Amino acid sequence: MSEEKVKEDPVKLHKDGYALYELGKYDEAKEDFLRASELYQKANNFFDATSMFYKAGECVYMLKDYETALEYFMKSADLSFDKGFDRFGVSALEYARDCYKILKNKEKAEETEKKIKEVKAKLAESF
Repeated sequence: MSEEKVKEDPVKLHKDGYALYELGKYDEAKEDFLRASELYQKANNFFDATSMFYKAGECVYMLKDYETALEYFMKSADLSFDKGFDRFGVSALEYARDCYKILKNKEKAEETEKKIKEVKAKLAESF
């Protein structure tokens, strides 16, 4: 007897995560978003992978777990900048900056704000 492994669908996880998020089930939503991100990365769908890290960050931010939120927002920002999604990366950095402020890490908050301004200036030059 062989059991076929059910192939996980990142789009279904993505949608389920959003539904859970809307219901305020942030911990469950976070798990779906993180799993979807992993699957999207394996499929080389980096934009959706970055957005899933971002959504996972929002979930734990809502749960007031700012250190974990910071980790997910930075993963989203790093992958975004690595793949050229600079505008999206700025949004993740803005959330990361806010986490640093809440955690009273003034130095990191200022460093992140500087990076945000640099990227925004670079983006403004491209128009």
